[in-house]
Amino acid sequence: MAAPQDVHVRICNQEIVKFDLEVKALIQDIRDCSGPLSALTELNTKVKEKFQHLRRRIQELEQSAKEQDKESEKQVLLQEVENHKKQLLSNQTSWRKANLTCKIAIDNLEKAELLQGGDLLRQRKTTKESLAQTSSGITESLMGISRMMSQQVQQSEEAMQTLGDFLIYNNLYRLHHHCHCHHHRKRLLSVEFCCVLDA
Repeated sequence: MAAPQDVHVRICNQEIVKFDLEVKALIQDIRDCSGPLSALTELNTKVKEKFQHLRRRIQELEQSAKEQDKESEKQVLLQEVENHKKQLLSNQTSWRKANLTCKIAIDNLEKAELLQGGDLLRQRKTTKESLAQTSSGITESLMGISRMMSQQVQQSEEAMQTLGDFLIYNNLYRLHHHCHCHHHRKRLLSVEFCCVLDA
């Protein structure tokens, strides 16, 4: 039967391995994270918690090593503790690098979105200018049509007035001609009547 001390050492080693794997998985998640910043913050919070558990288990293993009766077993456990500490430092370095990579990716993405937003603003401005030019062109066309219709109306009025003047003049001419013929006829009748009397 294993001594309680040996059981505790085995449990510490198992949990150290478990937390180490969990830390590595979270660090990979940080490398793959493309934002937003709140997602990165949430991942970092989880990593910090795992690191705390990992340090605590390494300290417990170190304490168990110091309590070993046999010097040989003590040295073996202390070597394991040293290896775990080195792995912890390596994980911390990887964590910092992953954070740096992730923050650069988020910054680049935000810059791209800002540039895209600027392009959209320019596109909206161009669309507004195009609409303004189109509206101005339509207004000018309508004004041109209005001027043309006004000229046509004026020409029609002038033509109607000319036609009216012509009809009035024609009627006056016909009336004058009629009166002149009637007067001439009366004179002829008068002359004929006088000739009859003289005869």
